[in-house]
Amino acid sequence: MENKAHPDGILLGLCVLLIGGGILILASVSASFSLQKTGTTFYFLNHQLLFGLLPGLLFGFLAFLLPLAFFKKWSFLFLIGNIILLGLVFVPGIGEAREGVHRWIFLGPLSFQPSEFLKITFILYMASWLASKYQPQTPIKSQKSRNRARSPTRTLMPFILLMGLIGLLLILQPDISTLGIVGLIALLMYFLARTPLWHTAVILGGGLIALAILVMSAPYRLNRFLTFLNPSSDPLGHGYQIKQALIGIGSGGITGIGLGLSYQKFGLLPVPISDSIFAIFAEETGFLGAAILILLLFVFAWRSFQISKHVQDRFASLTAAGIALWIFFQSAFNMASMLGIVPLAGIPLPFISYGGSALVAELVAVGILLNISKYR
Repeated sequence: MENKAHPDGILLGLCVLLIGGGILILASVSASFSLQKTGTTFYFLNHQLLFGLLPGLLFGFLAFLLPLAFFKKWSFLFLIGNIILLGLVFVPGIGEAREGVHRWIFLGPLSFQPSEFLKITFILYMASWLASKYQPQTPIKSQKSRNRARSPTRTLMPFILLMGLIGLLLILQPDISTLGIVGLIALLMYFLARTPLWHTAVILGGGLIALAILVMSAPYRLNRFLTFLNPSSDPLGHGYQIKQALIGIGSGGITGIGLGLSYQKFGLLPVPISDSIFAIFAEETGFLGAAILILLLFVFAWRSFQISKHVQDRFASLTAAGIALWIFFQSAFNMASMLGIVPLAGIPLPFISYGGSALVAELVAVGILLNISKYR
């Protein structure tokens, strides 16, 4: 690989805009909500700065400086450690259930959500594992070697077992939204590694069946799906959030009603600083503000794919593609759910939504991506 010795300038600029814009958006959206919940105006903003932005920048800069071989070498241990943390959320005294879900680990005054870090550790391991299994640059000369490369026991069965373990832990929490994002990333990375096409078909079919079973097995998931099909069926119950989100987005018009002036954030729209933050932002900045944000996220994903395409190292290429898929699909699902295009899902909007664990994980991913962009 040729070392450029400096990161991709366009990608770096996009990251600065998204991170800075995210802090400004959160400052606008969270003030009234913070005053209502804590009695202080800037509690959530300060928490995001101290426990999200600052450690995220520190670990992201470290990820930018470390050699890519470090991430490839230790990717398996990173993932194993993350899986152990996913299990610790169920241990009394370490994990604690909040609103009926086990997603956080508490260490004194600090808390974090292991499932957010799973996205980047899983991408690193998948990239390392698939790069070691499939090297399309290397021709397979013998029929025996070709058959071995396509054997389902070589990649398909280990992949299914790994996804089964991760899926079980996330279902028990439950955190189906994260499972959906991780599963989609895994499927597409598996496909991009040029594995046999029938492997991808088997995984896709199995995933759709598992999704249908999960939806049917829990009344609240089934209600979300039925509400998506008919949003007006229960406007004051299961359809309330999507109704208020659409009212907020529609109220914004072309240019918005002004930063900090949203009506929906005053107790009308649930979780305004997290899942619903896009609807609040669209209400305050209108179609133009929402379009600019969507454009920035789209260009981020496009630039990341360009880096993936032009990096010769297989591990680096798959890692960049995995990060691009993560940010793109998580952003798309969050915004699409607020527009009623897909069923509601508790997925934060990358770089924008409140959540220290999510922001730290995203900034580490950005550091790795900028690190990869040094090599062409």
